[in-house]
Amino acid sequence: MSSSFNAAPEDKIPFAPLGLISLTGSRELGDLVDKNLVQQRRSYVENGYVPLHFPAYMRDSYLIDHITPRFASGEGKAIIKETVRAHDLFILADISNYNCTYKMYSKDCPMSPDDHFQDIKRIIAAVSGKSRRITVIMPLLYESRQHKKSDRESLDCALALQELEHLGVTNIITFDAHDPRVQNAIPLTGFENIQPTYQVIKALLKEVPDLEINKDKMIVISPDEGGMHRSLYYASMLGLDVGMFYKRRDYTRIVNGRNPIVSHEFLGDSVEGKDVLIIDDMISSGDSVIDIAYELKNRKANRIFIATTFGLFTEGTAAFDKCFEEGVISRVFTTNLNYRTPEVLNAPWYVNVDMSKFLSLVIDTLNHDLSISPLLNPADKINALLAEYRK
Repeated sequence: MSSSFNAAPEDKIPFAPLGLISLTGSRELGDLVDKNLVQQRRSYVENGYVPLHFPAYMRDSYLIDHITPRFASGEGKAIIKETVRAHDLFILADISNYNCTYKMYSKDCPMSPDDHFQDIKRIIAAVSGKSRRITVIMPLLYESRQHKKSDRESLDCALALQELEHLGVTNIITFDAHDPRVQNAIPLTGFENIQPTYQVIKALLKEVPDLEINKDKMIVISPDEGGMHRSLYYASMLGLDVGMFYKRRDYTRIVNGRNPIVSHEFLGDSVEGKDVLIIDDMISSGDSVIDIAYELKNRKANRIFIATTFGLFTEGTAAFDKCFEEGVISRVFTTNLNYRTPEVLNAPWYVNVDMSKFLSLVIDTLNHDLSISPLLNPADKINALLAEYRK
């Protein structure tokens, strides 16, 4: 029986007892994923599926108890408090969660992406090769924006992937990688780059029930040339045209690690009177996508919706609040795959896209050694969703 969104894997036994290690930055998401895993497996049992010789198949929780304490000097270690021998381990880590802190020389220090990545390696070291398989789920891929080398600079993302491979990691699962070609650094290790397209479209249709999804009333916009493949997929699924902004940069200067943007040049059909869906992989400071929103309003666009996988909001929400109050943007959709402040979660323009159920399905499917291809290609689900919406 092939894997699907709701089917029990009746012809497969689990690869090994399932264990989920949710690191410090992913506790909230990990709890949601664990809850969905328990519910999913209860539904299997209720439908008569109970794999033989797997007494640990049904558990009240699949979370593995562990800690990652720090010494007063700031040095750390990992301790796993229960057996993981012969387990199929899934390590969930949000490397962007700066809300986590630790003490160093009596001072509170926020955890950086480097700190989170080091904890992943510490946990793997604490496992000591006793598990049957290790899968690292890193929704925001560590150093994903340092994915290619120009001039004399480090190639951090590739090095990090090779470190995980060297430590015995079998699979790496990430979402909307800045450039998925970085997986070429580890050609013999499993690497899945997942797009949250279905969940974003579902949230959009639920939040905005009066959308007219046709070429005369709506258009998809890519904020730069690098994200065109992402926008083209949304446009093809929704049956819409696509436009693009080209970022003209000043290559004579570097500000905050990048060449500053001089202007945004638009390529595409008229947006006058149309609802606009801007698609991107992440909101960092938000300056770029806000500039584009104002450009679109100057071109007489109707409502503007922004959808990204990761909402980092590194400069806070003030610019988005102002943009919303002026009627420039209507809603911003981001997933719960990374930490967001209460300020973001409570903003009137913000819509949360929950990915916990999907993650639990991916974990459960892999634990049964089934193909996750149906989960990675949600075209049928999107078409069914749109058909129902248009009724």
